[in-house]
Order: sequence, then C-alpha cells, then structure tokens
Amino acid sequence: MDHRGRVYPKKNLGQHFLKDTIIARKIADSLTGAGYDTVLEIGPGMGILTGYLLERRFNDFRVIEIDNESVHYIKEHFPELTNVITGDFLSMDIDKYFTEKIAIIGNFPYNISTQIFFKVLKHRDKVVEISGMLQKEVAERICAGPGSKTYGILSVLLQAFYKTEYLFTVPENVFSPPPKVKSGVIRLIRNNVKDLDCDEVLFFRVVKACFNQRRKILRNSVRAAFDLMRDDYQEFGLRPEQLSVDQFVRLTRWIDENRIKSE
Repeated sequence: MDHRGRVYPKKNLGQHFLKDTIIARKIADSLTGAGYDTVLEIGPGMGILTGYLLERRFNDFRVIEIDNESVHYIKEHFPELTNVITGDFLSMDIDKYFTEKIAIIGNFPYNISTQIFFKVLKHRDKVVEISGMLQKEVAERICAGPGSKTYGILSVLLQAFYKTEYLFTVPENVFSPPPKVKSGVIRLIRNNVKDLDCDEVLFFRVVKACFNQRRKILRNSVRAAFDLMRDDYQEFGLRPEQLSVDQFVRLTRWIDENRIKSE
C-alpha cells in the first residue's frame, strides 16, 4: 500500500508502479496536446498518471489495462473515466478503436516496452505522439544519434518517422516494487515524413541486417544479407552506428538497384 491508499497487485506483469506524484504530473504534462484530441494510456495500474491526465480534459481519454485487479481499481476510483478497455495493447486493433489521430502515454512495462514502440511504428500515421517512461537503457537507445554506442535498430526506425526527445531520468526508489535500474521519460512526435524515399520493407531489412552485425563494416554485413552485383558503395567502409537515417535510406536505394533479384 502506498501513501494514498493504493494496494498494488501481487502479480504486476512486469510493471513497476510509480508512487511519486510530482514525477507522475511531469509525465502527464509531457504530452503537448498538439494535433490530436484522443489520448490512450497504456497500463494505468493504480492510476497515478490517470488522475493527472483526467485533469487535462482531453476530449477523448481512454485507458487499456490487462490486469483485472487494476481494472477494478480504476473503475472504482475514477468513475468519471467512462472508457476503460480490458485487454492487451499488443493485441489491440488500433484501427478498430480509433479512426482519428491519437497520442499514447504510459508507465510502460519494461518487458514489453520495445514491442510497444514497434507497434506504434506500424501505426505511425495514426499515433502522432507517444510519451512515457521505460527502462533508461531503452529510452536512451530510442533517442540516441549516429555515433553513439546505444544507437541501433530502434533508433533508426523510430527516428525515420518521429522526432525523439529524452526528457528526464527517474530513480529506482520512486517505484513499488523498486526496479534494479533507472528509468527514463521520453517523447516522440510524428515528423513530416509520409514515405521514405526508398522501398520501406527493404529499408527495415537493411537496418536490421546492418545492426545485427554492428561490429562489422557495412560491406561485410550487407554482403552477408544480400546478393549484390557490385561491391563499390562509397560508405561500405563505415560501421552501422555511423550512418544517419538519410544515409540508411540512400544505402537501401543502392542495394535495391544493385542486388540480384530472383525471378
């Protein structure tokens, strides 16, 4: 039980419940409110973010929670919240529930945070903003730029379509139970890129192929993944963490033009 009388579920499904109200308000206030009227909170738990989000009076505010005990708590303590969805966000049909632009927020469970962002990426034309807390290491990876040791697949794929911002770090002692690592709060805002100037399916393949062998120069990782007619790309001597999103787009176009395609 915390100082506000919340009794946390015994099985928290990988969730560490935030108990610091000052930090909770900062996270709720991190949403800009620009370009959308609908907000979805993922995994409200005992509602520490929910109350502050309700105060912001979005036209359409919904929550999705997989834990029945937490759903009961939310419905009992926030009767003004009329749209509580019981279920798993990863299985949610976003197009079914939302026809308009939306923002997503949450204290994301560490064990599925990466999957949440990959799902957002698939629905990038509907999800125009996402803000929330996740493991600091993952938060830093999402926001890292070229040249950083943490720059990787998730960085490139998300930054192709979103402006990423690392907002602040959260210590371990403000959670119940306390995690073994620090957390980070980030915000992603949809950029103006409608379509990449390349084959997007191939772009995803190229980025993953390069970072799956990140210690190798591009020539080696690309040749291992694709049958090429040529071997003279000007940036083949670089490593994947040295390439910007635009450079990966150009590399993808070159591979598309120079790979041996089966009939």
